[in-house]
Amino acid sequence: MSDNRSGGSAPTVLRMVLGKRLKQLREQAGVSFEEAARAIEVTPLTVRRIEKAEVGLRIPYVKELLRTYGVPATEIDDFLALAREANQPGWWYKYRDVLPEWFSAYVSLESEASVIRLYEPHYVPGLLQTNDYATALMRVGFPNESKEDVARRVALRTRRQDLLAKPDAPAIWAILDETVLRRPVGGAEVMRAQIDRLHEVLDMPKVRIQVMRFGVGAHPGAFGPFHHFRFGFSELPDVIYTESLAGAVYVDRPGDVVTYLEVLDRMSVQAEPVARTRDILAELRKEL
Repeated sequence: MSDNRSGGSAPTVLRMVLGKRLKQLREQAGVSFEEAARAIEVTPLTVRRIEKAEVGLRIPYVKELLRTYGVPATEIDDFLALAREANQPGWWYKYRDVLPEWFSAYVSLESEASVIRLYEPHYVPGLLQTNDYATALMRVGFPNESKEDVARRVALRTRRQDLLAKPDAPAIWAILDETVLRRPVGGAEVMRAQIDRLHEVLDMPKVRIQVMRFGVGAHPGAFGPFHHFRFGFSELPDVIYTESLAGAVYVDRPGDVVTYLEVLDRMSVQAEPVARTRDILAELRKEL
């Protein structure tokens, strides 16, 4: 997955998982790309793209590949049921008019992650934003858009937050730079409400927030924001996400992921303990 996604089809997590399962089945059966391609009358490149989740899972292709790999008929039916599910667009599809293709992959990863760790040096993470805070950010980020489109973007962000209320909600561990809490997005009233919202989410058993104080000085994550996703699927590796104004990079090479995780671990030691977060929020709110 290590690439810069600025276009193309963004797969759902289930499609990624099934692509990797198809690769495992092919390799276990000792079938080459060329042999698999002949079985479904396509090029070897198409088989590679299916396994990398770069294209949809065409049911006739998948069925014939599974037969070629010697998968029992009963297991084929179960696999095809999952493939049909994987081909369905995610809930975020209805927001495609305001959702960049490169970010739809992020929403898919976020929706299926079991653990999300992140560092944010500029703004409150989207999952923890109030509507007014999100609206203020969107107006700055998209100054030429209509009120209706800005509202659509905010609605998408709000819909993403439903994740926090799910029984199987991911564990979220966020390290926020002190700048995040001091930058007056939307004015004092909006910031007070946003800090109150952070107080509320701290009551959620799976949410941890740490603050990186100015006094720490230079730290290993100062180069920019990044998010780490871990999943409950053995087929799917950890993924690191970073973004720019024009696109995003999704990194899953083990060595690169470890580098980011080591940085997060060092930062968690440098940042204020989780037990201090409520006091810090209260202090900063008094200043508004």
